[in-house]
Amino acid sequence: MAFLEKSGIPAAWTLLGLSAMPTDHPQNVGMLGMHGNYGPNVKTNDADLIIAIGMRFDDRVTGDLKTYATNAKVIHLEIDDAEINKNVHADVPILGNVKESLPMLTQKISANKHGDWLQEFRACDRIEFDRIINEELAPSKPGMTMGEVVHKISNAFNDDAIMVTDVGQHQMMGSRYFKFKQSRSVVTSGGLGTMGFGLPAAMGAKLGAPDRPVCLFVGDGGFQMTIQELGTIFQTKIPVKIVLLNNNFLGMVRQWQELFFDSRYASTELINPDFQTIAKGYHIEALKVTERDNLEEAIQKMVNHEGAFLLEVIVEKEGNVFPMVPSGASVSDIRLE
Repeated sequence: MAFLEKSGIPAAWTLLGLSAMPTDHPQNVGMLGMHGNYGPNVKTNDADLIIAIGMRFDDRVTGDLKTYATNAKVIHLEIDDAEINKNVHADVPILGNVKESLPMLTQKISANKHGDWLQEFRACDRIEFDRIINEELAPSKPGMTMGEVVHKISNAFNDDAIMVTDVGQHQMMGSRYFKFKQSRSVVTSGGLGTMGFGLPAAMGAKLGAPDRPVCLFVGDGGFQMTIQELGTIFQTKIPVKIVLLNNNFLGMVRQWQELFFDSRYASTELINPDFQTIAKGYHIEALKVTERDNLEEAIQKMVNHEGAFLLEVIVEKEGNVFPMVPSGASVSDIRLE
């Protein structure tokens, strides 16, 4: 987690009530990183102070290190000394458990609203909404988008489910459009990029939090890497909700091939099995949605069902995740299309 400051108080994470973190604080301005929000990325290079808490400064957040936050002093709070100064120089390294070190730091901060600085983020929010979010959540095209599916499912769970993701485009869409009311609500492999992680992780999340609904978002590629765990779900009756966002592609790799290799698709288009038949073979309730008009009813059936459920939604084959910072580019060069 990183906090961007303009001569004082933190500002990090939000987006018109749509971000993956609670948005009841005006200083929450959204996600950093390759598929993060527009404002936090472009304003990083305007910040004069960055407070990084348990942050690796990996390349998916920093982009080109030569251009990253060159105007900023860095305070880095970290429990692992190997991460200090590994990628980004820390002007003030603070080694230790942040439960102890962070309160010591915040006690020394004077309150200051920095309204002008925050208004710059609000302007970025409007740009991102107009250029990306509005069309993703209320698409004018016939094909369903991952973003609209994620958003509708979040609403159906009253924004109070544990979200688990596999790896790929759906992982980015989940972090952008699934909302939460409490902490400990996201399970993902993060930067490890472990396809196949989602299904067993969802089982573990449900066993660890049996009183909360657990919703897994998975792609058709990653799902097949650990699909045999449907047998474990059937045998142990773990009531996880599985949302298969099926675009018949390895979507994230396909997106790179489209944007950076002139749509020369190689080994990314999938010929998939009948996932409905597989689920029924394990006696797991399943539905397949191919039309937007049937989506909300199918989502409600999944939410209301007491046991495990597979909801397969056929989404656009060539939908992309934006914004996007191209690999090796400056975070200021974030693409909106």
